[in-house]
Amino acid sequence: MHSHKILRIASSHTRLQNELIQELKISKILAQILINRGFTSVTEAQNFIDVKPGHLLDPFSFHSMQRAINRIKEAQSRKEKVMIFGDYDVDGVTSVALLKGVLERSGLNVSHYIPHRIRDGYGLTRDIGHIAKEKKIKLLITVDCGIANHREVEELSKHNVDTIITDHHEPQRDALPSAVSIINPKAKDSGYKFRELAGVGVVYKLCQALSNSRLTDELDLVALGTVADVVPLTGENRVIVKEGLLRLAKTKKPGLAALIAGAGIKNKKFNATSISFMLAPRLNAAGRMDSAETSLKLLMSADSQEAGEIVRQLEQHNRSRQKIEGKIMEEAEDIINKEINFKEHKVIVVAKEDWHQGVLGIVAAKLADRFYRPTIVISLNDKMCKGSGRSIKNFHLFSALKECREFLHTFGGHAHAAGLMITRDRINDFKQSINRFAHEKLSIEDLLPGLDVDMELNLADLNESAVEELEKLEPFGAGNPEPLFYTRNLKLKGQPQSLARQTLKFWVTDGKASLQVIGFGMEGLRMSLIEANALDIVYTPRMDNWLDNSSIILEVKDIFFK
Repeated sequence: MHSHKILRIASSHTRLQNELIQELKISKILAQILINRGFTSVTEAQNFIDVKPGHLLDPFSFHSMQRAINRIKEAQSRKEKVMIFGDYDVDGVTSVALLKGVLERSGLNVSHYIPHRIRDGYGLTRDIGHIAKEKKIKLLITVDCGIANHREVEELSKHNVDTIITDHHEPQRDALPSAVSIINPKAKDSGYKFRELAGVGVVYKLCQALSNSRLTDELDLVALGTVADVVPLTGENRVIVKEGLLRLAKTKKPGLAALIAGAGIKNKKFNATSISFMLAPRLNAAGRMDSAETSLKLLMSADSQEAGEIVRQLEQHNRSRQKIEGKIMEEAEDIINKEINFKEHKVIVVAKEDWHQGVLGIVAAKLADRFYRPTIVISLNDKMCKGSGRSIKNFHLFSALKECREFLHTFGGHAHAAGLMITRDRINDFKQSINRFAHEKLSIEDLLPGLDVDMELNLADLNESAVEELEKLEPFGAGNPEPLFYTRNLKLKGQPQSLARQTLKFWVTDGKASLQVIGFGMEGLRMSLIEANALDIVYTPRMDNWLDNSSIILEVKDIFFK
């Protein structure tokens, strides 16, 4: 059965629209989209369109940046041993690779430690003090973690190890760990104007400050980690990703080049989707199924042959991940169908024995998308159970976990993604608690999936120059979605064509203009399309450059039959 999403069509603002059209020499369509994205002045809109490396913020606007640089330079002059402690996801691994490369080029003696997802869990391990002491470390720098590790930072201090924390996760308390320096845009009084940097973005600012350079050659790595972590592609992240994608397409790093070739996208146009669906899953697979050291080794490899071999290992891990993920999805959906009452449960919490901890986040994301409810997936264990959660538009998951902290052993994350540790006997209490919180915060409307439509158009409004102009808005992703349009009262022209992977391709006309439409996963609507008297469609227009012939094609997101 075809289930429609609620359409939210943006209101037009004629005065501001005309001002943008006149001052920026852009189309009415682009002007309205910029307004929909929240820009209320010509200057704001101009800066969004004309992204330049010069728009990167001063790293020293972090109030604690100078303290971090002073301590690193002190380690350099004293020839102290430095350790980088990272996370096992793409954001963490790119952070380690970037910082280690910059520190080594500065002449520092640097080692690294990436915890094992299953054995160690997220963040500084409890025995990090002993590990640092054994290795004679004097300075430890965290990347993409550390803001919640008060006890571990104190333990390091007892072993005469100083800590610099670079992180981007929400602090759980007002008081911060007792580190030499904390560089986190979400920390209170950080001084930094942009809160939404990824972990690798924070590390990039540290490296910029340390090297007194923009380090634009490293933006391929920074863009990779930024897109993979699904942070908003607005503000400084937009600069990082737009510039980084240009460099990623022609990267000179053997590891990245091998990864791109292995994904089959060499010499193709790069966008944020290339990272999200082709590169990031392959890099993440190592940390999910085994050790993230494999991915780090690839990113830091200077040998093309070695890099090619590592990419083949990652492909094997990715296939294993897909198989395990599919099995858990089936089991989780079965539990939801049997146990979840959607009138009572605004948050889905599912748990089962020995679910592979490496794929909990992916499964939670897919379930949240399918049922449009915040979803937490927990792997049951005799001792400590691990869970991962993903949320929906109007539910701040990290805030919800803070409200339920009495039932949790540890937790951390963002508005839309979080991880937690919980004992088996507290799961039911936690489930009830987070659902009480959700009942206060979520309305019925919040639980209806919707499509934010930018404009209602006629087919004739879509000429090639208007569609090509939309490329000024790239890169698309979290916080900057692809434009969506709505056109009514269309007729099917000719017979729809069924393609591979449940894809449907057909022509529509409004009597004045005709355009081709493609619907991925919509082959099941073929007969409804043939039998309909008319149809309305929600879509994103693209330029189809098949065999050097350029034409407009509409990628349909929803079809309303009449």
